[in-house]
Amino acid sequence: MQNDSTPAAQPLKLTGEQQRNSQQTTVYRILLAISFVHLFNDSIQALIPAMFPILKDNLVLSYAQIGWISFALNMTSSVIQPVIGYAADRRPRPILLPLGMCCTFLGVLMLAFAGNYVLVIFSVMLVGFGSAAFHPEGMRVAHMAAGQRKGLSQSIFQVGGNAGQSLGPLLMKWIFIPFGQIGALGFTVIAAAGIAVQSYVARWYAQMLNAGYSFKSKSSSRTMDPARRKSILTATVILVFIVFVRSWYGASIGGYYSFYLIDRYGISLDQAQVYIFMYLAAGAVGTFFGGPLADRFGRRNLILASMLGTVPFALALPFVNPFWAAVLLIISGFILLSSFSVTVIYAQMLYPGKIGTVSGLITGLAFGLGGIGSVVIGELIDRIGIVTVFVACGFLPLLGLLTLLLPNDRKLEEWAAE
Repeated sequence: MQNDSTPAAQPLKLTGEQQRNSQQTTVYRILLAISFVHLFNDSIQALIPAMFPILKDNLVLSYAQIGWISFALNMTSSVIQPVIGYAADRRPRPILLPLGMCCTFLGVLMLAFAGNYVLVIFSVMLVGFGSAAFHPEGMRVAHMAAGQRKGLSQSIFQVGGNAGQSLGPLLMKWIFIPFGQIGALGFTVIAAAGIAVQSYVARWYAQMLNAGYSFKSKSSSRTMDPARRKSILTATVILVFIVFVRSWYGASIGGYYSFYLIDRYGISLDQAQVYIFMYLAAGAVGTFFGGPLADRFGRRNLILASMLGTVPFALALPFVNPFWAAVLLIISGFILLSSFSVTVIYAQMLYPGKIGTVSGLITGLAFGLGGIGSVVIGELIDRIGIVTVFVACGFLPLLGLLTLLLPNDRKLEEWAAE
């Protein structure tokens, strides 16, 4: 691709034909680079819930306080994401990529030495801000490097993040149990590597923008009739709520299921982390295969199947022995998170050309609001017990029935074609 070697100091303006060619070429080295940074970013985020048992013992925290730590992370990494995404759609800011990872670096460094609850909250917020800065611009880079293979690019980009999240339990098993809280210091190396890769990606991103790359689509510039605008707004609210419910259930597994295993079965802390890893790793695999499955069976159908298909396994999970719990976690993780990248693609079809805004809404706000679920779950565990709470959480995926209210794929394609 000619633009890859264009010096930043001598930007070239693409002709119409050259710009079309640039938007059709898939740049795999950039896709892989941004996916690895997504892995770095989300593995650092994953270390925070992995540290919950250590922080709970070190600082003598309640389950509700653990929930507030999760809330602080999710809210800072999500609430400002739509704002950053909207601003990026209006004026791209490649510099946010390395700057966001610098913020994450500082947060991890402080977390390793945090000796009180307030400092832990502040450190976690810094990590959250770094993540909020990365995701909208990261998704725009993935879209830019995708060429005509938008679905593949989302799978590559999102699987990096989900793979990073799945590392959390292993981090607990291999790092925090042997070394304790100071083990977080090792993640400054990952953050530093992220800064280096982000600097490389940001340079390519800036060169492409200077050369005249445009995210605009024909449909995004047309005047929309009020009826369709209302339909799109309704679909957006439903989609955000579905992602919120999915992340709420995920928060119950990722943040608290290790405590459930310890309390119910007497499993050791390091063994409990293996169960969480299996759930999240299966989710990463499901994320990768979700795109091709949606291409075959339909995006809305896949979202519906992923939510309702999880229900029987989620309901059975609190009542089975440890062996079957592992089996159910693997199956439910694969099914539930198979819709992860599909919800992003669906939202992009609702808002063509507004990649940053979509990132802020789906991978930011909706997913991050699962932090509210963490607070509620923590409070409920303190009040009514962990077993009762996990039985209740099994009903959450039933809310996926709301997917039936979303426009089907044919309707989305008709809107895009008009």
